[in-house]
Amino acid sequence: MQCRLATQNDLDTIMNLYSISRDFMIKNGNPHQWGDNNWPPRELLIDDIEKSQCYVCVQNEKIVGVFVYIFGKDCDPTYLKITEGNWLDDSAYGVVHRLATDGVTKGVGSFCLNWCYEKAGHLRLDTHGDNKPMQALARKLGFVHCGTIYVEHDNYPRLAYEKSALTKKLNK
Repeated sequence: MQCRLATQNDLDTIMNLYSISRDFMIKNGNPHQWGDNNWPPRELLIDDIEKSQCYVCVQNEKIVGVFVYIFGKDCDPTYLKITEGNWLDDSAYGVVHRLATDGVTKGVGSFCLNWCYEKAGHLRLDTHGDNKPMQALARKLGFVHCGTIYVEHDNYPRLAYEKSALTKKLNK
């Protein structure tokens, strides 16, 4: 597997991956995270691609995953306010959003998150409280639950996770 920046030519495939993931979430007890508003909208994905922050995961020349990766100090305004806990590492970080897979290829989520962590060395992510598969993946990969954040597009709280050299020491 490899990750690369997405292009506008990938957009239909990316939209299909999100449709597959929405169906998976609904069937697995998480109908609200992306299902209530058919998230993410095409316009947002076009913007992510134009900003060079949308990536695809490719295996055997086929796109099997997609995610948004952003890096920087306070690079995500929704992460500035955390409740019921706090971030553990104040250094610049990468953020992963909207991770979706084809639902068939094994290990795509782990590969994408590990790829981002290798680039950043400090990674944050969040997920809906009903997204048990993503929570399990975060724990399996050594992320620490730090608290709760809220996103702009709905009113559901998100479980916030972090992984860095500092959290690795705390996680032992």
